[in-house]
Amino acid sequence: MFKVVIDGTPVAPKPSGVGYYVANLIYALHALQETENFQLGIAYQPGLKKWLRRDLSFPPELSHYLNLCMLPLPVRLYNLLVATSYKPAWEYYEQYLGNPDIVHGTNYSVYPCKQSLKVMNIYDLSFIKYPQYTDTVVKAYHQQIRKNLQWTDLVLTISESSKQDIVNYLEVEPNKVVVTPLASRYISNQKEPPVVNYDFSRPYLLFVSTLEPRKNIITLINAFNYLKQRYKIEHNLILIGKKGWQYKPIFQAIASSPWFDCIHHLDYLPDELVALFYAKADVFVYPSYYEGFGLPVLEAMTLGAPVVTSNTSSLPEVAGDAAILVDPKDVISLAEAILRVVSDRTLRNELIVKGKAQAKLYSWERTAKETLNAYKTIQGNSSF
Repeated sequence: MFKVVIDGTPVAPKPSGVGYYVANLIYALHALQETENFQLGIAYQPGLKKWLRRDLSFPPELSHYLNLCMLPLPVRLYNLLVATSYKPAWEYYEQYLGNPDIVHGTNYSVYPCKQSLKVMNIYDLSFIKYPQYTDTVVKAYHQQIRKNLQWTDLVLTISESSKQDIVNYLEVEPNKVVVTPLASRYISNQKEPPVVNYDFSRPYLLFVSTLEPRKNIITLINAFNYLKQRYKIEHNLILIGKKGWQYKPIFQAIASSPWFDCIHHLDYLPDELVALFYAKADVFVYPSYYEGFGLPVLEAMTLGAPVVTSNTSSLPEVAGDAAILVDPKDVISLAEAILRVVSDRTLRNELIVKGKAQAKLYSWERTAKETLNAYKTIQGNSSF
């Protein structure tokens, strides 16, 4: 039996992005321990505010697991120190973690243990390829990753597109990068939908994700304005997601739209409510400039929403032939693709059927098993 310690620090009460991935990966790996003959440990570092309050408690989302390890240095300070210097003192973490066979860093870094094999997640390279779409915190990842790659044995990423970027931009050998794709938080046969105070009698276009420049929401709003003006569509536009970096121009675009009263921002919603909006959408539109994976596309397909998305980065890989792909910079092409779906019921139904079939290719069990296989590539079955 071999021992893996995975970094659960990104897990939070309202998970999105990395936190969502880590929470689901831990859950799926935990379920495989007996059948796959390995032991899972979970490391956690407090945020700076919690650390200053001397609060070294685990978040509720992790506290029910066994083999927990609290590392008493706040994650931001740790990353800053490791990114600027590497000293033997950092190897203290290895003993603190219980001398595992493998240490898995889940957020662009991994503890520099001396004896343990080290696996690091790199989800995308948006901060290198498109620095104009990322904030200063994310931009600092570049130096952090370069330093951590000095002691990393294997890199995990979430799409073939991201793997190619890692090989090209970070000059990592292709055989040291393994793709372990994401999965939807939903299943196709969701339970009875909740009661919600929203009038679903008017059809709507749907977008789900954090509101930030990289998601290209202003282009979506302009396409919506074009459809309203030229084709007089009866639809609303619903944006679901928390406010991210540089969100204000998005709300300025909403306020300046002649159809601002048809554009609704619903902020962060519980999973079951988001599922309801996916299921009832006339079309899900995701014109992001760049994605490491593009999970909302997979979620929409799982729940039967026809998808229009970008023809860039990982999105064609995730969508397969189950979506209409467009140039995210072309407002008219985006608008015309949306129009095709909302005006052609045969096409819409075809996209729904293909989307559900495509979504079935992905599951968190698959992600966990492929992650385990990746571990085995660096240590070998005989060592376990």
